[in-house]
Amino acid sequence: MEWVADYPQRLDAFLGARDFSRAAAQRLIRAGAVTVNGDVIKKPAHPVADGDVVVLNEDAEVTNVAETSVQPVDLRLSVLFEDAACLVINKPAGFAVHPAAAEKDTTILHGVAHLFAERSLPFSPGFILVHRLDKETTGCLLIAKDEASYMALQRQFKNRTVEKTYLAIVAGVPDPPAATVDAPVGRNLTDRTRMSVLRTGVSREARTTYRTLSATTEAALLRCDLHTGRTHQIRVHLRAIGYPILGDTTYGSTQADRLAKQYGIESLCLHAWRLRFELPAGGTVINVEAPLPTAFQNALNNVGLYFMA
Repeated sequence: MEWVADYPQRLDAFLGARDFSRAAAQRLIRAGAVTVNGDVIKKPAHPVADGDVVVLNEDAEVTNVAETSVQPVDLRLSVLFEDAACLVINKPAGFAVHPAAAEKDTTILHGVAHLFAERSLPFSPGFILVHRLDKETTGCLLIAKDEASYMALQRQFKNRTVEKTYLAIVAGVPDPPAATVDAPVGRNLTDRTRMSVLRTGVSREARTTYRTLSATTEAALLRCDLHTGRTHQIRVHLRAIGYPILGDTTYGSTQADRLAKQYGIESLCLHAWRLRFELPAGGTVINVEAPLPTAFQNALNNVGLYFMA
């Protein structure tokens, strides 16, 4: 298993945020099963920096140490696609995809545990979530059913062969109407909960292509294609070029806040609309689309925008 850190923390805390208990993480580290940037690290308190590559030896006894409190919860998740290797769910707004170390809230992972229980599938939290979506973002979320499928799908994300297309309603009308934002994204130095293209520690390459699909005099609907997958990437890039997403309380602006209030928009207008990837077995290319959630469609109607797939 391989991850890239996106902000500084202890190594055992980093693993703990990926559904290992702190005690289990410490046992793995002391056993020499974890490397950071290629070096075996045996100190649980070792500092992990933004951009560090953390790898857990796949031969380690993960199932014995991945203690988890994730219990099945029926979130009535809509399954958009499913085969023997994976499934794609339509993620609703308001749920983090993964439990945070210090939080006990119900997450998408709890809902996925319920789907696995319904199908009598073994549930191993460390090999489930192939990628992430922000808590308030809706749409396509890819789930692996087993470790081999997880690794195969992760390789596609790492090699950037997965096509991820989002829809966003923004304040203002982009000029030019279509462009690629190529700006490295990193953790903000003054607010560690935010990402930024300026005043960051370690920044990583980030590219987003947008195209205007519909516009009024004060707002626009954009199609956004991700070429990289950084934390909050679309939200940060659109804010950086002056067109923040409506309903974004973290990366908004005075204009965006005014429009959201004017049109009764209370949720983030960002939807993971389409996901294109290869099935782990056979290489068949799959295109999955998530229908617009009611809140997003209402926002389009209220602002005077339209969407034609």
